[in-house]
Amino acid sequence: MDIKNLNHLGIIAGIIDELGIVEKINQVLGVDKRENITAGQIVKAMILNGLGMVSQPLYLFPNFFKDKPVEHLLGKGIKKEDLNDDKIGRVMDKMYEYGLTNLFLFITLEIVKKYQINTEDSHLDSTSINLDGKYEQPGENIIRITHGYSRDHRPDLKQFITNLICSNDGDIPLYLKTSSGNDKDSKMFGKIASEYKKQINFETRIVGDSALYTAENLSKMK
Repeated sequence: MDIKNLNHLGIIAGIIDELGIVEKINQVLGVDKRENITAGQIVKAMILNGLGMVSQPLYLFPNFFKDKPVEHLLGKGIKKEDLNDDKIGRVMDKMYEYGLTNLFLFITLEIVKKYQINTEDSHLDSTSINLDGKYEQPGENIIRITHGYSRDHRPDLKQFITNLICSNDGDIPLYLKTSSGNDKDSKMFGKIASEYKKQINFETRIVGDSALYTAENLSKMK
């Protein structure tokens, strides 16, 4: 008898399948028929791992699935060995090249449509993500991992900023954009709100804190 642990991951996998996230990822990133697992299935595995309440380096990723029903969750013929850090790294590179913000919005617009999410209000805010270790100075158009205002009260650690727009209806994430660790909300919010409005296909009112209400931001958003 071979016993596997499904736990809450079956529900998550079912929602991912219902939304067609695997197919959407494959649509924009492409499918290499020589490989046993697609980019969409890798992203599905990453979501399951992220919502599996664990935090491990990429090279330990297959260990998370050693007691899970991998084929049931990800697809017929897929083994935990297919979820290696080389394959995951290649998929992450492809997502970066396509643009994480564009990919996130591509999926969330389908969620809004499928579940009839009320988008009358869109709430914009940011948070800082702390990191350990050393980071090389990046090239042009790449966010900087650096010191900045820490929401976690850890000014000793470098960080980057996650900016998120959520719907008023159910706090559904609609738009995601990362920025450098020392970027200020008052400088970023107007730009983010403007980019968001240009890419969505519905009318909405942007709601934010006082960082949004500056002369420069109002000028950008008008």
